[in-house]
Amino acid sequence: MLQTPSGGAGHGAAATDSGLMSIGTVLNVLRDEFPDITISKIRFLESEGLVEPQRTPAGYRKFSAHDVERLGHVLRMQRDHYLPLKVIREHLDAMERGEAVRLPTVGRQRGAEAVADPPEGPTAARIGRDELLVAAGIGEHELKEWESYGLIAPLADGAYDAEAVTVASLVVQLGRFGIEPRHLRVMKAAADREAGLVDQVVAPLKRHRNPQTRAHAEARTKELAGLAVKLHAALVQSALGVRLP
Repeated sequence: MLQTPSGGAGHGAAATDSGLMSIGTVLNVLRDEFPDITISKIRFLESEGLVEPQRTPAGYRKFSAHDVERLGHVLRMQRDHYLPLKVIREHLDAMERGEAVRLPTVGRQRGAEAVADPPEGPTAARIGRDELLVAAGIGEHELKEWESYGLIAPLADGAYDAEAVTVASLVVQLGRFGIEPRHLRVMKAAADREAGLVDQVVAPLKRHRNPQTRAHAEARTKELAGLAVKLHAALVQSALGVRLP
């Protein structure tokens, strides 16, 4: 049985008489545990075969409690274990066939001891160019423009890291307020400087020959990155004289 997402107790109240939910209801159910979830993300996971909601005669998606449970499991495996969607899909399909399968150990697990990466494997979930376009709801022209300003950059193999989807979604949202990609170069420059400062602090640990020390460097990097993000947000709020909820 797949683990249900937080807020699962609300499924009954949120469901229709038929026990099926609209995509908007599913979004609200999942948001308790996954605040960054969007309708575009749910549609993208559907396009990747991670979930198969029913369709009404008018074409509207209708999700069962099992669909929501499966979506929660997919999002949790992405968040906590950095697993690619292909690996997640194969894992879930094997579980639903009743096979005894262990959780794959691709990349590193969050909040646990570092797991050694296979030589050819990524250290985080990756997404292809076409997948990024679909997930962000943008076209090739927009992506090329954002790349020209350095807001998003492909990895050496042409894929993108998982954060590219988040960056793309935020650029889209800012665009609705008239903030164009060229205006965001100052934010990218500030982020690069902050990253450089963090890297300068942890560089000696990363170069250490002891594997445990190098693992500690990763944990320290995440901790410093979190503090830098909080400080940046606090400084922006202070400059604007506002408080975010």
